[in-house]
Amino acid sequence: MEFRSKLVEGVGAFIHAKITGRYLFLLRNNTGSWPLTWALPGGKINHNETLITGLAREIQEELGGTIKNPELILLDNYASANGKFRYTTYYIEVDYEFVPELNDEHVGYAWLPLTALPRPLHPGVSRTLESEVVINKIYHTTTAGQVINVRV
Repeated sequence: MEFRSKLVEGVGAFIHAKITGRYLFLLRNNTGSWPLTWALPGGKINHNETLITGLAREIQEELGGTIKNPELILLDNYASANGKFRYTTYYIEVDYEFVPELNDEHVGYAWLPLTALPRPLHPGVSRTLESEVVINKIYHTTTAGQVINVRV
């Protein structure tokens, strides 16, 4: 059995399209952890990477491009009970929905409103969206300012 002696850190992006008010979800492949669940773009931080450079790399790898000059808004910081895993989720707003060029980590994508979340959700995404604090941040950050009722 392998025991983690070092901290594993990850980062993800909750990407919102301003024009449609929808959010980008990625369907994980069937070979990795949490297969065939809907997740956000993101992943593990490499050695000597900051959260921001790691997020930019993950977006490049998983979506096939970059987001020019994103305003990153901290949504959530998760830390496991044993202190061996941390995950930071940022909110990023883009003007328009785009077609991502998925890598082999994902087999599909969807732009959806928070009122129609895809199933099954990755447990980390589900935990994040169950937080009233996170939902309030999303609500106060969206330019549309519409009321969001989320059922996870």
